[in-house]
Amino acid sequence: MRVPFVDLKAQYSTHKSELDAAILKVVSETAFVSGKYAAEFELEFAKYIGAENCIACANGTDALEIALKAIGIGPGDEVIVPANTFFATSEAVDNVGATPVFVDCEPNFYNIDTEKIEEKITARTKALVPVHLYGLPADMDAVMSIANKHGLKVIEDCAQSHGADYKGKRTGTFGDIATFSFYPGKNLGAYGDAGAIVTKDAELAQRCRLIANHGQPAKYKHTIVGRNSRMDGIQAAVLSVKLKYLDEWLEARRGHAARYDSNLQSLGIALPRAPEYSRHTYHLYVVRVKDRDAVAAKLNEAGIDTGLHYPVALPYLDVYSGRGFHPSDFPVAHSQMNELLSLPMYAELTDEMVDYVCENLKKAVSQVASA
Repeated sequence: MRVPFVDLKAQYSTHKSELDAAILKVVSETAFVSGKYAAEFELEFAKYIGAENCIACANGTDALEIALKAIGIGPGDEVIVPANTFFATSEAVDNVGATPVFVDCEPNFYNIDTEKIEEKITARTKALVPVHLYGLPADMDAVMSIANKHGLKVIEDCAQSHGADYKGKRTGTFGDIATFSFYPGKNLGAYGDAGAIVTKDAELAQRCRLIANHGQPAKYKHTIVGRNSRMDGIQAAVLSVKLKYLDEWLEARRGHAARYDSNLQSLGIALPRAPEYSRHTYHLYVVRVKDRDAVAAKLNEAGIDTGLHYPVALPYLDVYSGRGFHPSDFPVAHSQMNELLSLPMYAELTDEMVDYVCENLKKAVSQVASA
């Protein structure tokens, strides 16, 4: 059996006629850049998240950079980010001229360890960027308490948490501003790059919109130096179609995760966990195994694709080598980066496919352990 890590073709096949019609409509109206389809998606997504304002942009990394710039982050500032996440989170901080300050991850849930944040706060710290990693909300009560205590801004990185709930509220509604990626493989994915920013602050939303559109509130009227980061009409139309099915897809993911949990609970490896007050969306189903690369190779031999999220924690990337970080600086992130293994996860998985993955994972762990 072949089990891909993610199967975008299966999703497209299920909704082909609706998606094709939406794309054709944009093409027939030549509504290619921003315009009414992006505006419609902004309204729909803001309503879904429970936010007052949504600004569609070109991709999730742009969304982070625009959000940071809009709240005034720049050279000389420090921004706290998790040690374990995708590079875009810290890259965006660097790209606005600020310095990312890393905090180790919590050992069971993988998100930023809120008990270690305050020791990293200095007079230069201006913001926190909690990442809702793998689809599980960060501990936003603790994050907001720390931010309020120290007068810091909060930018939620929701690139992996579309539709995730923390104590009855969607991620993206806690901080000053939040960013989303709609990269094709996300729970809500476009057919190319796309992103969005949400915020309850109308003035902040307006600054984001200006930055994303060359600093112009009207054509050829440039009031600030901005950039070109606009969602194109085809991506907006695709996302509007897909948004209608997102909750259905999330429930399917949760069902697959429950089946993985049931099949793998006796294997003795670390499975994904979630606090009772959070609803995981399982953008990724990540386990921890010893001899991870050897286990992944065995699964590949059986036709099962896996992923690594992430093979190198941010402080230990080459780009930050000059900062002299040691394994003891971020012991949890460092110890886990050679163990993390992402199993296939998407709504269209079948029970048979999940069972096949579990059967072969058990074999692989046993074979590698006895080798």
